[in-house]
Amino acid sequence: MKYNFLAVVSMLIVVLSCGAKEGKVQNRNVFNDMQSTKNSMENKIDTATVGGGCFWCTEAQLQQLEGVRTVSSGYAGGSTKNPSYNEVCTGLTGHAEVIQVTFDPAVISYDELLAAFWQAHDPTQLNRQGNDIGTQYRSVIFYHNDEQREIAENYKRRLNDEKAYDKPVVTEISPLSIFYKGEAYHQNYFNQNASQGYCQFVIQPKLDKFKKVFKDKLKKH
Repeated sequence: MKYNFLAVVSMLIVVLSCGAKEGKVQNRNVFNDMQSTKNSMENKIDTATVGGGCFWCTEAQLQQLEGVRTVSSGYAGGSTKNPSYNEVCTGLTGHAEVIQVTFDPAVISYDELLAAFWQAHDPTQLNRQGNDIGTQYRSVIFYHNDEQREIAENYKRRLNDEKAYDKPVVTEISPLSIFYKGEAYHQNYFNQNASQGYCQFVIQPKLDKFKKVFKDKLKKH
């Protein structure tokens, strides 16, 4: 499928041919007029926690953005304390694979981070991303405060009201209870394992598309 993506706030309009997993955006205006939170969040580091399927994929993509300080892969949203990766993979813990991002709001706002998050996966798939199936792969935003909740809910509402995708956005929006950082071998996974098959055939194509969309927002290496 082909979808046109209009980034929020200071982002430029970009058009990108994407695979079916990214969905079909029909109305680019949905990404206009999102209120930036930069003014109220200047001079401090903030945190966001989101899940969009396999955390290796979303980690690799959001790491690229200017203003993002750190990205950690882990688990949130379930009832099992200190879950292991193997436990989460059973789908019985209630946890989702998530990434926790620290970022500089003076450089990248929470709105812009959510725009990148929704671009990084298909938010219309319920409890799955592609071949990864189960509640552990659900699309989810775990908000840290009421301001984040309001921004996320308003953004999701606009996506659906303006029919930005060919199907409804099903992203869960819930308060963060606790974030469990994943095992060491999951951290910075793509950069540490770029030659591995999953990285080459799944993560790399998604990362290439992501970089094209956010070419003006990437870190200067």
